[in-house]
Amino acid sequence: MEVSSAEAALSVSASSIRITDVTQDGDVLTFALTSQKLDSSAGVCVFRIYEDFDWLQQSLFSQENLPGLQGIIFPPLPSKALPSQSNTQTKALKQLGFLALGQDWQSYCKALEFYLQQVAAHPTLCKCKALDSFLFNSESPGKQRGRKGIFNRLSQAVEEMRKESHKDVDNFFQNERNKNTNLAALSKVATEKLLDVVMTEQKLALACGHFSTSLHLCVNQDDASAVAFSKVCLKLSDVIEAVKRNLEKVASNNLSTLGLGLDLESRYQEAEKEMLFRRTCKLIELETVKKGTEKAKANKREVLEAFQKAVEKEFNLISSVAKQEIERFHSSHVNVLKNFLIGWCEVQLNTAKEFAELYSQHLEACRNMYSE
Repeated sequence: MEVSSAEAALSVSASSIRITDVTQDGDVLTFALTSQKLDSSAGVCVFRIYEDFDWLQQSLFSQENLPGLQGIIFPPLPSKALPSQSNTQTKALKQLGFLALGQDWQSYCKALEFYLQQVAAHPTLCKCKALDSFLFNSESPGKQRGRKGIFNRLSQAVEEMRKESHKDVDNFFQNERNKNTNLAALSKVATEKLLDVVMTEQKLALACGHFSTSLHLCVNQDDASAVAFSKVCLKLSDVIEAVKRNLEKVASNNLSTLGLGLDLESRYQEAEKEMLFRRTCKLIELETVKKGTEKAKANKREVLEAFQKAVEKEFNLISSVAKQEIERFHSSHVNVLKNFLIGWCEVQLNTAKEFAELYSQHLEACRNMYSE
């Protein structure tokens, strides 16, 4: 079987990376992580906490000797989950969105799993030695202090809002920045709207559960009329219980498919935005150096011209890497979102068929009850 260059460099199949279990101890979540090397049929299992994931991300950012590092769209690592805040739904939703919902942190585990798969599938990032250590070493790497690296130093410049509106010298990147600004806003709104839908479905399911239970309070055997009325209440309770289960299943489907897809899309749009901003910062630096060189006195011009060439070379390399990243980003993430949409349609269609059959059975039971 043919393997990608990314997998060959990493010596592991990206698709084999799985988070199979999670345990909670206070505010600490421990994830069981399995993967399989390409040259072995045996799997490897290690245990990781969030600080280990953060160490890996910092290690990816810290490859300062890697040419064009600032042009890479880094797979976005989800924010840290704080289980102690899980009961405070507003805080949890603000922090994690869809990833705060679901049972036993399943959505959060899926997001972390997908993050690792994206890093392992990346043609450049997969070569980082830290990834191999993260996947196969039994010792937790999160205790090591990661260096912040050039990425973080540049990220501090996000506060300089004026740079975000700086006009680009390359129409390709200017158009990409405009497109990214629109898509980032739209994907964020779409994610928030679907989250509202899921929350409403869960609230309706809870209300149906209360209603179904309360109908049992109407049951009594005092006389024939009471018995007949009790039968109606019990049958209606069964119907409302079915509606409740349907709402729960639909909400769960929304969460595990389209919800995760939109959450990932929204975070990736932000990751692309950060990359484009880093390139803009380098562009502004280059333009500033050029202006300084033009105004420099003759005795300093030679040194400044050499510095300008170095900055220009770095900027061109970042731009070259960024173009490749953008093309790869559009190609891969259209497919990823398409797969989430297809999965969403399939599970919702299956759910609709399942409960349509169940409702038909309840309808037939009601007809038989009234014909008696």
